Amino acid sequence: MNRISKISAILVIALSSIHLTSCGSGTVALPKARQLGPAPSYSQRSAQIANEVKGDYYYARRYFVNKTRFWGYVREPGQQWTNSKLVIMNESRTTVPDRLPEKGPKGKRFAHDQNYEYIITGNYTGKKAYDPNTDLFLPEFRPTSFKLVNTEPGWIFSQNDYYDPKRVTLRIR
Repeated sequence: MNRISKISAILVIALSSIHLTSCGSGTVALPKARQLGPAPSYSQRSAQIANEVKGDYYYARRYFVNKTRFWGYVREPGQQWTNSKLVIMNESRTTVPDRLPEKGPKGKRFAHDQNYEYIITGNYTGKKAYDPNTDLFLPEFRPTSFKLVNTEPGWIFSQNDYYDPKRVTLRIR
């Protein structure tokens, strides 16, 4: 091996070791975005929703993204999720189900109910509330009760939906 080949080999090894050591030096891997799980096909979901009994209540889907102030999506019975509204909850009458500490055991902390589906009673206040981390003015909803319906309802807008707790990925298309 000639001198230039030896120097090249040493440089390759040195650069590789620098790269490998920098990979683990204080960087934190972001959680992977994940699909929202199995659920009915579009036609099955549409038929289910179309057959819902009309009434003085709403369907709501919890949607948690770190550092945001919105609660999730709310829709009327019989209306598709594409007609839902992303809302900020006004907890003056009752608190949201996940009003728990941010640190705690799994299932007993704030946002443990990501993507859970609820039937809720209450009303829109007619006011808009500002979420500074998304720069959105959203409708304010004042709930009076929550009833858990499903802990694994799957996708909300599309079978291609995916969840990333670090950024807003679920939007009405």
